[in-house]
Amino acid sequence: MITQEERPEKQDEQPGIEAEMNPAPEYIKKTYRAAEKLEGKIALITGGDSGIGRAVSVHFAQEGAQIAIVYLDEDEDARVTKDLVELTGQRCLLIKGDVKDVTFCREAVEKTVQEFGKLNILVNNAGMQFPQKDVKAIDPEQLDTTFRTNIFAYFYFAEAALEHLNAGDTIINTTSVTAYRSSPSLVDYSSTKGAITTFTRSLATNLVEKGIRVNAVAPGPVWTPLIVSTFDEEKIKEFGSETAMKRAGQPSELGPAYVFLASDDSSFITGQVIHVNGGEVVNG
Repeated sequence: MITQEERPEKQDEQPGIEAEMNPAPEYIKKTYRAAEKLEGKIALITGGDSGIGRAVSVHFAQEGAQIAIVYLDEDEDARVTKDLVELTGQRCLLIKGDVKDVTFCREAVEKTVQEFGKLNILVNNAGMQFPQKDVKAIDPEQLDTTFRTNIFAYFYFAEAALEHLNAGDTIINTTSVTAYRSSPSLVDYSSTKGAITTFTRSLATNLVEKGIRVNAVAPGPVWTPLIVSTFDEEKIKEFGSETAMKRAGQPSELGPAYVFLASDDSSFITGQVIHVNGGEVVNG
């Protein structure tokens, strides 16, 4: 549980820097026990340098996967995550760039395949949000940035990855609890998350005959750099208190859901969403 006294001050730019958060998010629990569920797999994770992405990267590496991380400009966070992955004995490729750029997305996939020889798991996770209490304050530039980052990039990466994915491989998308309930200060963000949920379902049925599974994870409030870089100090202070558990989640509590969806444990699951949200009951 993060106490109010520990809450860091608001950061000025997103996607935020995990290295500057105090307390730092927990990326994996000390009690986590790996079981080689992803042995020999190659995973590409967007936004894999920090927050939920770091948790996914480290959990996947613990399970035997080699990792490619796409990140925007958080060099220190990316290096830390690379070190954490390599401590497990796995290799880690860092790919810096902007996921809004379709050419970069395609090149990131090709770099991953060139480095590791194949691609088995794509995790579309990178995202941005710009809270606005007044919907009229959402200008065309913000709308374009939010949609290009949060959903266009998911298309770009999936399309490029499908040149290399085969039967038994997987795509996992990060949606949000905001896709299932109102979020009055995140109208454009929650709209993209709704699109991600539908994208997941439609792509899953499109690819089912090829044996490629597509699923998603819908986090509730989770303690990540995105929070301290986008919300005001009052929201940061109270963040997560609205959940049934009266707290924000930790990235370490999300990682195992991605492992499950990436592994053969979920071989009869496609087009579905796992809700990790501290007890909020939602449909879908």
